[in-house]
Amino acid sequence: MIKEIKAEVCIKNKLPVVDVRSPGEFRSGHIPGAVNIPIFTDEERAVIGTVYKRESKEKAVKLGYEYVTPKLKNIERKLKEISLSGKFNVYCWRGGMRSHRFSEYAESKGFEPHLVTGGYKSFRHLVLSSFKQKFDLIIAGGFTGSGKTRILHELKKRGHQVIDLEGLANHKGSVFGAMGCPAQPSTEHFENKLFNELKNMDVDKPVWAEDESNNVGFVNIPADFFRQMREAVLYFMEIPRKKRAEYLTAEYGNGDDEALETGIKKISKRLGGLQTREALEALRKKDYLRVAEITLSYYDKYYLRGSAKRDPEKVYFIPFENTDYIKNTDILLKVVKEKRQSRKVAILR
Repeated sequence: MIKEIKAEVCIKNKLPVVDVRSPGEFRSGHIPGAVNIPIFTDEERAVIGTVYKRESKEKAVKLGYEYVTPKLKNIERKLKEISLSGKFNVYCWRGGMRSHRFSEYAESKGFEPHLVTGGYKSFRHLVLSSFKQKFDLIIAGGFTGSGKTRILHELKKRGHQVIDLEGLANHKGSVFGAMGCPAQPSTEHFENKLFNELKNMDVDKPVWAEDESNNVGFVNIPADFFRQMREAVLYFMEIPRKKRAEYLTAEYGNGDDEALETGIKKISKRLGGLQTREALEALRKKDYLRVAEITLSYYDKYYLRGSAKRDPEKVYFIPFENTDYIKNTDILLKVVKEKRQSRKVAILR
């Protein structure tokens, strides 16, 4: 008899996870770490759906078997590759016919499938409800080019709990943020990835995150989690623009001038005609430092407007000399420790 498990068990039992939905469904979002072994291609799934609606369920099921039968040997081979023990979790959209038939076949070949009841839909419910969980967030902010992400990575290296939203989104946050990054996930799968990180966090300990707008590139931060970010204390790193321009030059001055030109043109209305022309001319001359200085004139104003929407009593400005992330991490930790202690004392009074 096929063993059935809940989504909560699936994400904890450390067994390989198999997603039997179509490749398109899988790309839209899946349980992080899952392997896609689709029963149907996107095209086959569409045809079956049409037959089901226009003709009958029986004909749709028969067509499904015709599609699947030639794939069975390959399915068995893939299962052997991903599960040495023979045990694995499996799901489809709602824990319906696809995952049941897949499990029956796998069991007949000696495997031990654990079928996720409610399928991917139940996992998504788990994901969305998780963002209501209260976290003790510490938000690291600062103008573009402050090296915030490097500081987060250093904090994680030192044992602190960190959520790297830009890393999960495959984007660095600005119009130039896609440069050097893989394709972004869908918002749905970004949420899945964020959940996958947060579920391992100790809610009794602080969690660091970088200050962001409600979207990172084309993906949106879950509303409940973003609300917590906005309500948390922001530690704003103030670094001279010249130093930040030098940092950005090292970060983006990699010869991808076409991407830089595209980015400049995207913010041309905000830069204004004169600064846009100056930036493009500097780019033509490969004066990346000047390009950075010009674009920072826009981003600094943009970031200040966002910070102004916060509770001023929850924003601390911290001056730094440069973008030395090791030294700045030391300073940031010291300031955060002092401010959090003073806030606790104030609350107790």
